[in-house]
Amino acid sequence: MFSLKYTVKMGFLALFIFFFFLVSQVQANPRYASVVIDADTGEVLHESRADASRYPASLTKMMTLYLLFEAMRQGEKTLDSKMKVSALAASMPQTNIGLRTNDTISVRQAIPALIVRSANDVAVVVAEALGGTEIKFGRMMTDKARNLGMRSTTFLNASGLPDSKQKTTARDMVILSARLQKDFPQYYHYFSTQSFKYKGVTYNSHNRMVRNTKGVDGMKTGYIRASGFNVATSAKRGNRRLIAVVMGGRAAATRDRHMTHLLDRTFASMATNRRHIQVSSVIDLRVGRTAPIPRSKPGTSRHEIKPEFKPNAKLDSMPESALLLEEATISPVISQATELEAHNKTQKVAMMDSSSWAVQIGTFLAYDSAQTQSLVASYLIEAGDIVITEVETNNRKLYRARLEGLHEGQARAACQDLVLQGMECLVVR
Repeated sequence: MFSLKYTVKMGFLALFIFFFFLVSQVQANPRYASVVIDADTGEVLHESRADASRYPASLTKMMTLYLLFEAMRQGEKTLDSKMKVSALAASMPQTNIGLRTNDTISVRQAIPALIVRSANDVAVVVAEALGGTEIKFGRMMTDKARNLGMRSTTFLNASGLPDSKQKTTARDMVILSARLQKDFPQYYHYFSTQSFKYKGVTYNSHNRMVRNTKGVDGMKTGYIRASGFNVATSAKRGNRRLIAVVMGGRAAATRDRHMTHLLDRTFASMATNRRHIQVSSVIDLRVGRTAPIPRSKPGTSRHEIKPEFKPNAKLDSMPESALLLEEATISPVISQATELEAHNKTQKVAMMDSSSWAVQIGTFLAYDSAQTQSLVASYLIEAGDIVITEVETNNRKLYRARLEGLHEGQARAACQDLVLQGMECLVVR
C-alpha cells in the first residue's frame, strides 16, 4: 500500500499521465470534456479537455434562447409575440412538440418548449422569426458567440441536430451558460422548469439534475450520437455559485452522477479552504476572455524538473527518474495540485478506515503499468488507497491494481466516474 506521503510525491506524475495517456484509443472516451467555474469570479476551478472540439447537440439551444432573450430586451419581441410555423419547422424530427405548418406559437410557449422538451421544431421557428432563415440565424449565432468570447464555436443550425461543422468546446459552453445567467437574470428561472403543457400534452424535463442535485437551479441537457450526453449546470450553495459543463457522457445517468461529483467536490473544497483549489485560469465573463493565472517563479532553493514525456510513449517506458523525484523538486504549479490531492485524501482517511470495498482498475503484465494506471484513477476520483498485488496465472506473473478502502456507494460512484472518463473498472468487496 502506498503511503500518503508517497502519493503526494507522485502526484505530479498523475497530472502528466492524465493529459498524455488517458486519451489512448484503447481506454479513452474521446468525447469527454468538462469544466467548472466560479460564477462570481470566473475562476476555472476544474477543467479536463475544456478546449477540445466537441459537438454541442442541444446545448445549441442555449444560444438560440440567448438571441431570443436579446430580441426581447431590444423590444423586437415580447412574451406574447406570435411566431409562424414554416413547413421546414414542422418537418423537424424528434424531439419536437408536433407543430404543423402555418401554426403559430408565442414566445411565452417557445421558451419552455426549448428548455424542457428541447423541441427542434420550435428552435427552427425562433430561428426564422429572428433571422429570416435558419442559415442566416446560424451566422447570427456564430457572430454572437465570437462577441461573447466563444472563439472555438461555430453554429450552423438552431437546434443542435447533427452537422459535422457545428462545433464548440466545454469552455465556450460554460461561457455561454454564465452569460445567459448574468445578461438575462429575469429569464433565468425558465431553466429550472420541470414540465410544461402545450395543446393538452404535458412534457417533462430531460434535466434531472434540477430535481436530484443539491443547489442545482437550471440549465440544459443535450444528446446526439456523435456528442454523447452533454449537460450545462448552474448550482448555488450558501453564497457560492458554480457553473459547470460535462460533455460526452456515455449515458445520462453516469453523466449526471459525474456532474454531481464535480459539484460536490468543488463546493466542499471552497467551503474548507479556497487555497486547496487549483485555479488554472480566469474567464472574464464580461467579454469571455480567458487569462492565465500569474505564477510565481521557483525560488533559488527549488529547481524545476522537466521529464521528457512523449504523447505516444508506452506505459512501460516511463523514465525511472520521474518516479524518484523529491518533494522539493516539484514545480509550484504541480505542488498546488498535489496539495489538493493530499488535502482531499486526508479528509477522507477516517471515513475509509473501516471500509471494505474497492475499485479494481485491471491486471497488468508489468508493475509499472499497474502503478501508472492506478495513479491516473486515483487522481481522477480522488479517493481510495492504491494497492498493487502480485498474482500468478498459468505460470505468468501479473500485477492487479485496485483502489481500496471505499464504502460501497463510494466505490460504485467512483467506478461510474472512471467509466465516464474512458477507464475500465470493476467494483469488488
